[in-house]
Amino acid sequence: MKESYWGYWLIALGIFVIVVMMLISNVSTSSTQDYYLIKEISEAAMVDAVDYGYYRESGELRINREKFVENFLRRFSENASLDTYKIDFYNLYESPPKTSVQVTSKSSTYQVNSDAASFDIVNRVDSILELNSSV
Repeated sequence: MKESYWGYWLIALGIFVIVVMMLISNVSTSSTQDYYLIKEISEAAMVDAVDYGYYRESGELRINREKFVENFLRRFSENASLDTYKIDFYNLYESPPKTSVQVTSKSSTYQVNSDAASFDIVNRVDSILELNSSV
């Protein structure tokens, strides 16, 4: 009888460890995916927002701030999962083109007994668009 209790505790411990590993994996995987998604979307939105008329006249790169925000939000909404996100734009400079985007993902709340924990992940990406002068 005493040995069977050890077996029950071992099975319960194994289930607990598996559940904790699944929660941690879910949080860390979504963080990595969100970071690369933000990075690629920010780069593509900056390229789409380049003001080519100004570039032809002066030879300097400049982006349109409103066009960047519009392109970023459109692309992000097409590619992001159904989680709740808060998107903040910082340091949007038109010339030279520099953007800072912060995306906070609101994850669901996990409750174990009377303790509740929520994991809000913040990803911030700073981007600078440069012109290759050797071309």
